[in-house]
Amino acid sequence: MGKLNLIKQHAAYYKANAKPVELEIEPINCLAISGIGAPDGELFQKSIGALYATAYTVKKYGKSDGTDFVVPKLEAFWWVEEGLIFDQTPQNEWHWQLMIRMPEFVTNDHVDQAVEEVIKKKNLVLANEVQLKPINEGRSVQVLHIGSYYQEEPSINKILDYMKLNGLEMNGYHHEIYISDPTKTAEEKLKTIIRYAVKEN
Repeated sequence: MGKLNLIKQHAAYYKANAKPVELEIEPINCLAISGIGAPDGELFQKSIGALYATAYTVKKYGKSDGTDFVVPKLEAFWWVEEGLIFDQTPQNEWHWQLMIRMPEFVTNDHVDQAVEEVIKKKNLVLANEVQLKPINEGRSVQVLHIGSYYQEEPSINKILDYMKLNGLEMNGYHHEIYISDPTKTAEEKLKTIIRYAVKEN
């Protein structure tokens, strides 16, 4: 049996273009870890490390019992406290939930075992915060943003204009899917899917 590749199997989930597109997102399960702080802060960076370490440990278990899979792209929800405006809120007050999608056969037992191993062998105590969580966005609008994470406003405005034109409103958090690896890609070439769950207003 070959590796399960969720990126290829669910191509619409991981593909977008410069024009906003509406789509229906199926319920999924993700490894997730949450926190508050700036994206360049220590907690955020360590959380990414703990999340990936757990994901690759779960993958190792799958490989050993014939259910190997490709670890999908990193994603994140972003939000601020109710009543605040995101771009006027200091970064150290930003809320986030980092996520990596998991195959349907991954269970809480797999994750608990992986977390225990990551803490024991890698001394990544923060892995204890990693959980398997259901995500159900449903009806959504997304667009592909190319460039810096801090210059997303024009891309976000495309989605907001589409929503206004089609009588929609937000029904969830700001969602980013990181198609490019920022450690290997020039900032101006970074590809990020920006997605919002929506509903009729």
